[in-house]
Amino acid sequence: MQILIVDDEPQIRKSLQTGLTGYGYDVVMAANGEEALTAVALYHPDLLILDIALGNGPDGLEVCRQLRRWSQVPIIMLSVRGDERSKVQSLDAGADDYLTKPFSMEELRARIQAVLRRIAVESVTTPAATITVGDLEINLAKRQVTIAGEDVHFTPIEYDILCLLATHRGKIMSHRAILSQVWGADYVDMTHYVRIYINQIRKKLHEDPSTNVRYILNEPGIGYRFVDIT
Repeated sequence: MQILIVDDEPQIRKSLQTGLTGYGYDVVMAANGEEALTAVALYHPDLLILDIALGNGPDGLEVCRQLRRWSQVPIIMLSVRGDERSKVQSLDAGADDYLTKPFSMEELRARIQAVLRRIAVESVTTPAATITVGDLEINLAKRQVTIAGEDVHFTPIEYDILCLLATHRGKIMSHRAILSQVWGADYVDMTHYVRIYINQIRKKLHEDPSTNVRYILNEPGIGYRFVDIT
């Protein structure tokens, strides 16, 4: 499994290389955006760890946007900024996850494994696939949802949101991404739509976000993440 590290600080590149090599990953490195684009084309890495603030040339966001024009390589964005705007920008640019510096190698390893698990599941998903999480079962072919064997009725929009989250489990889905894929590009600023429908979905899943989160996790100010079940 090969990972490309992109960071303009040599000490961070070295630290990440040492830690990830210790976990058994093959590591290649790039110091700026141009090197990153070249390295992806040359090495075809399995995952990219990309710093959002790069020195010369395109920054991490621009690298991410350019890559998404021709590559689906999983991307974990790194930044010293933990504000919601930076996270949303990263996800909207096409990143699969976002990690705020400083972080532990164990946390990074967990994020890498979660992203790779999700990509592996997506690569083998067929129209007849069924997603099962505890008592919840979503039959993607029949558009049928059951809890403990009992049918649960969802409106078309509720089902589409639930299906979108469940088929990208473990990945943060921003409000804008949900709105764009469910309602269309003209609705990307209507974030209250998502909150209203998520609340309705949670009621039908018998889930209380304050006391009983089983399926849909909040990412405050950003969006939602469906639980990552292996």
